[in-house]
Amino acid sequence: MPELVFFSGTMDCGKSTLALQIEHNRSARGLQGMIFTRDDRAGEGKLSSRLGLVTDAVEAAEGFDLYAHLVETLSQGGRCDYVIADEAQFLAPEQIDQLARVVDDLELDVFAFGITTDFRSKLFPGSQRLVELADRIEVLQVEALCWCGARATHNARTVGGRMVVEGAQVVVGDVDASSDIGYEVLCRRHHRRRMTAASARAAALSPDVLPIDAGGVRGSAV
Repeated sequence: MPELVFFSGTMDCGKSTLALQIEHNRSARGLQGMIFTRDDRAGEGKLSSRLGLVTDAVEAAEGFDLYAHLVETLSQGGRCDYVIADEAQFLAPEQIDQLARVVDDLELDVFAFGITTDFRSKLFPGSQRLVELADRIEVLQVEALCWCGARATHNARTVGGRMVVEGAQVVVGDVDASSDIGYEVLCRRHHRRRMTAASARAAALSPDVLPIDAGGVRGSAV
């Protein structure tokens, strides 16, 4: 039976890489897929991974009807054996409904990849709808790590290396705290404390926390 499968995880855990691997494996067997994406880091109409792999995709912009697009493709003699939807957290709930309809009415497997929560630890509307509708949810096993070495479970937005918890839900960036607006994966403890790698380094270098060299301190004679 065809399924709607939601592959979820934090940033930097290999979601897009897995999407590209699924595409490669199935196309190598002679199958043809339809790839949708939205706001990919590589630009419009692209599915890319941080390993440098990239392929063309259909940009599912706001108001785009994924189901209607597939029906039109098939009615014009095109072929589609499966569907991949990357950056699915950016899709509107009604677009997730359209993906479910692709599974139920067109009997195609749909593989959706996305982040579950935003930088405020709030569910993306698209991800919430996927949790509600998916036949199966797979949490990726390639664990992203917080700067402290613990398993990263939360996504943080940074501005100049400093974590922020206010702003628009969707701002396209990358896991690069050196840029003006970036993202970083953190464990829950450091997300709660708003402590990024940059702020942790700054704290370690602060004179207030530097160890005192007892040998360099003169004591008075008794």
